[in-house]
Amino acid sequence: MKNYILGLSGLTAIALFFITTSWTTKKLEQPKMKTPVVVTVDSVYDQHVTTLYNEVHLKEAGLSKSAFEKALTGFYNLKKAGQLSQKSILTIADFDQLSTQKRLYIIDLDKKEILLNTWVAHGQRSGKDEAVNFSNKNESYTSSLGFYVTGEVYKGIHGKSLKLDGMDNGFNNNARSRAIVVHGAPYVSKGTIKALGRLGRSQGCPAVAPEIADKVINTIGDKTVLFINKSEERYSSKYLDHTLAANFALEQQSTID
Repeated sequence: MKNYILGLSGLTAIALFFITTSWTTKKLEQPKMKTPVVVTVDSVYDQHVTTLYNEVHLKEAGLSKSAFEKALTGFYNLKKAGQLSQKSILTIADFDQLSTQKRLYIIDLDKKEILLNTWVAHGQRSGKDEAVNFSNKNESYTSSLGFYVTGEVYKGIHGKSLKLDGMDNGFNNNARSRAIVVHGAPYVSKGTIKALGRLGRSQGCPAVAPEIADKVINTIGDKTVLFINKSEERYSSKYLDHTLAANFALEQQSTID
């Protein structure tokens, strides 16, 4: 009887072992549920920005992806708002960079190329080599952040010049009354950098070298975007709405396709 009980106990243990092993094996053999990949408008837009950034070779030219993304988002939103012409030109003055760097980028988004990469000055009271102070006030002699749309061409004290309309209330909407324009200036030169260790400074205008002023103005004139960038939290704009920009960009792409 004792042997029987021991034998039964042994068989029971063996049976339990196989049952447990079988159950574990079946459990392991069950196919794992795959986590569904959620594709959102924003994720598609992020990929679009990355692809365009790489195709234009902006990293190699020294422009950060974050600066390009902000500028491109504003471009699409201003386009959607009917503020721009049919030209596919986007201009970025990246004041994250020092004045000694070629921080003005004129980009043709359709051709996916940089048309011009050159120096651009900031305002006298914005800083020395680095622009750190910004204002929208008259007589402040500082640069103003944000999105601008290019206006009329005229001949002024600096020769051929291009008026700008500031699109961001509280940041640059006084551009007209401050006479903030694109113009050529002799202090934007390699010679000035060599003499001062930085570019000369304007009264707030995004001034360029005089020998290329006409080319710059002819390229970006006629209601295109100029974005003056500085990565700081105080700047905000209704034109930085990613969702609106993403939907517009995708609509445009589907029309092309």
